[in-house]
Amino acid sequence: MDRKEFLKQSVLGLGTTITIPSLAASCSKENMDLVDPNACAVSPREIAGPFPIKNPTDQVVTNIIGDRVGIPLLINITIQNTNDNCMPLSGVFVDIWQCDSKGNYSEYNNQLEGDFTSEHFLRGRQTSDTDGNVSFISIYPGWYPGRAPHIHVEVLKGDGSSLLVSQIAMPEDISKTVYSTSEYNGAFDTANANDGSFRDSLERNIAEVIGNTTDGYTLTKILKVAG
Repeated sequence: MDRKEFLKQSVLGLGTTITIPSLAASCSKENMDLVDPNACAVSPREIAGPFPIKNPTDQVVTNIIGDRVGIPLLINITIQNTNDNCMPLSGVFVDIWQCDSKGNYSEYNNQLEGDFTSEHFLRGRQTSDTDGNVSFISIYPGWYPGRAPHIHVEVLKGDGSSLLVSQIAMPEDISKTVYSTSEYNGAFDTANANDGSFRDSLERNIAEVIGNTTDGYTLTKILKVAG
């Protein structure tokens, strides 16, 4: 499957958000806590960084690629409520933003490749469905000096108040494969374990990513908030 077909099928499949099974459906809070004390704890809080979305309500889109090039990435995120035994949390906003394959963020100046203040690529907002799910069509994020590859995310109530600002870490084996392709900048300079945002919480920041550079990748991540 080529990349155009990947995006076509992704768009068709995203007429309704892709369903991701809830961990809470098969495990009670008490049983999960016996296995992992963090099983129903709020996800790690991280900084929004210097490039957050300026006008999220203007970025209500599923396909956030814009005019950027890179390996296709389907992002599936599930929001769970720690105040309700980690059951799915519906009706909350999920904002994501990331750099492009060369390490540039839109909406800001002084990027690695210039001024992108008038562009709005790789930013988006979706509202979680009844199963707590949102999905975005993107590209695998690039990297820039001093940071491990990552995606920013914020979960907000309907009134705009923030429930969680976090970051999603990318598996290093996948990043190495992606960054060996021509559209990226080669090997990243900062490992996940050496990144200031991930070194103390990597196990809970890391995403599950499957796929390949020909057909694209799918990222799956559960985020837990005190809703």
